[in-house]
Amino acid sequence: MSAITREDLLEWDQSDPLGPMRAQFHIPANTVYLDGNSLGPMPRTTAGRVSQVLEEEWGEDLIRSWNKHGWMELPQRCGRKIAGLIGAAANEVVVADSTSVNLFKLLAAALRLQTERKVILSDSGNFPTDLYVAQGLIDLLDKGHELKLVAPDEILGAIDDQVAVVMLTQTDYRSGRIHKMNEVTAKAHSAGALMLWDLAHSAGAFPVDLRGAGADFAVGCGYKYLNGGPGAPAFLFVAERLQDQVRPPLSGWMGHEAPFLFDQDYRPADGISRNLCGTPAVLSMSALDAGLDVIGNAGMSAIREKSVRMTSLFIDLVETHCADFGFELFSPRDPETRGSQVSFSHTQGYPIMAALIDQDVIGDFRAPDILRFGFTPLYLRYADIWDAVETLRDIMTSGSWDQPKFHKRLAVT
Repeated sequence: MSAITREDLLEWDQSDPLGPMRAQFHIPANTVYLDGNSLGPMPRTTAGRVSQVLEEEWGEDLIRSWNKHGWMELPQRCGRKIAGLIGAAANEVVVADSTSVNLFKLLAAALRLQTERKVILSDSGNFPTDLYVAQGLIDLLDKGHELKLVAPDEILGAIDDQVAVVMLTQTDYRSGRIHKMNEVTAKAHSAGALMLWDLAHSAGAFPVDLRGAGADFAVGCGYKYLNGGPGAPAFLFVAERLQDQVRPPLSGWMGHEAPFLFDQDYRPADGISRNLCGTPAVLSMSALDAGLDVIGNAGMSAIREKSVRMTSLFIDLVETHCADFGFELFSPRDPETRGSQVSFSHTQGYPIMAALIDQDVIGDFRAPDILRFGFTPLYLRYADIWDAVETLRDIMTSGSWDQPKFHKRLAVT
């Protein structure tokens, strides 16, 4: 593949079945956006949808919109759309709160179901917020629970009869390494443990099959590959077989079996809806709903096929065109174990990424030395990958990355 040319990639773009999807997103001119794994761009339908909610539904119909425009059903409606992307039944997913809050809810519920076990097992590469939530819950419960961390490739061997719940992010946020969901879930169940997956970097990136794997719980966010906008509501999954056993730790009125009876005593709703807590965030959930319609029309198999081709192309071009500049592949080389991102390590990773962003090639940086690039096939072109690598080669050849302004650390990297 190293002999490939930009003209070849333009031909790939011409025959790409997902190529027309790009027109459904607002992508600034002359920008190569390789950060959809952190914040997806805005679908062109989103502004109109949110404007309608603001001006017509809220503006004109006011509180009547809870009934007239189905605001109350937004969590379930969005949940059904996400269910189709992650291999869940329509009644197993609901949209609410943030990923961190949903993780707290489901982790607490899992520990309530496992009263004789005290170990939460995770890996040392898990996203920090997941570990922080587990640590905070352990402190809150004060019942002798333990968060046990092992290296990612040691998870299977660490699952034993002391583990209450295995809590893993399926796709490593730094490297893109994918845990084998079926294998890990089966091992957890064989040891009597429950399985909780974080799908933040999986949902919308490649096909996920929670039901096929027999997963118990899952969470994920709405603003990465689902293109719901900054701070979009998150989602949670509870397997149907466990739904009526779950006792939500946050027993809010929206999770009550009859919210508008205003009973003083909490009685959980049937099914997935008992995991709701407060009033749905209508504006942001409407933006997410619009984003889900776009990705739902593409098909996860087609997305994955193009993703693998793009990430493999990027690795090949960087290693060919930038071979002399000290970049080391940090992601798995095997596409079967790699998500829809590619990371390279470099001792000067931060200023190099800052220089790329200054040239409108937008990726991000993850400490201590990781340049991270996300590949979203819905709007990314093959020629964009060539242009991104050429820009990287130019800033390395010229040394322009070493300007003082690029070494200054910003609040968000």
